[in-house]
Amino acid sequence: MHVRHLAPVLALVLLLPLLGGCIAAVVGGAAVGGSAMHDRRGVGTWTDDKRIYLAAYNDLNKDKELALRNDVVITVYDGVILLAGSVRTQELRERAQRIVSGFEGTRRIVNELAIGEPAGFWSRRRDNTITAHAKTALLDLTSLPGFDPTRVNVTTINRIVYLMGRVTAEEDEAVTAIVREVNGVAKVVKLFEPVP
Repeated sequence: MHVRHLAPVLALVLLLPLLGGCIAAVVGGAAVGGSAMHDRRGVGTWTDDKRIYLAAYNDLNKDKELALRNDVVITVYDGVILLAGSVRTQELRERAQRIVSGFEGTRRIVNELAIGEPAGFWSRRRDNTITAHAKTALLDLTSLPGFDPTRVNVTTINRIVYLMGRVTAEEDEAVTAIVREVNGVAKVVKLFEPVP
């Protein structure tokens, strides 16, 4: 290839790092639009949940003992903050709840942190597998007209599956029944918000 043909390619390569933010913004905007379109929360609540989630993790990470020596998982849906995982002491459990308290838009905090040693790599991997299998199982829920499995948030910690989302009573019953049958699930905790 001649040098003159390399100039445009070289210019593009040099500009790519500068365009990264623009591409992320466009892709991120599309992702927000696509996710919010199927979500019963509405764009404003969806955005608030993401803001609370990021702020809560940011504040939690400032506490090095909690962030590095324990296993705290934060999930936010419709203004409900779920704390799950393991911390070594009751004081740390209470401290984690204090840290995530007070964010504008929070309706309640569900503190499911267990007292004990943090989960290891294989335990987290098993939980991730259970979550993936539960989400896949929900794709087969075709008996409910208009049901969208992306409206159900699935979080698994220590083989306990936490279900969040805005669902009808019929969807609640069907989703719970399916997830209970997923291999490896020890318990299902429902934190659904009912819709008519």
